[in-house]
Amino acid sequence: MKIEAINRNYLFLRAYRSRINYVSPLIVTYIVKKKSGGIRLGITAGKKVGCAVERNRARRVVRAAATELLKDRDGDYDIVIVCRHPSCKVSSNEIRDVLKGHLSEAGVIGC
Repeated sequence: MKIEAINRNYLFLRAYRSRINYVSPLIVTYIVKKKSGGIRLGITAGKKVGCAVERNRARRVVRAAATELLKDRDGDYDIVIVCRHPSCKVSSNEIRDVLKGHLSEAGVIGC
């Protein structure tokens, strides 16, 4: 199943308002269950993460980890991942481990 991108502001705001979030020093994950349509993924990195190069690297690393975990999953979720400052300096394996914990705690993936 293909993972679609969240690129509308109201979808990000809906995830932020849901108050279902999982926090770690590297990322914050917001998960919203929806009625249908598969999995949509949105990734953000604010200016506190660093300059444009660091923000793009953080988003790229998080996207690689998330697609690896979600590529064969079924379900109807909107997942928004907010990169924090240390995420621009770690590998995708570390991000994947943290994200796997968040998604398994939310019930999106099995342990």
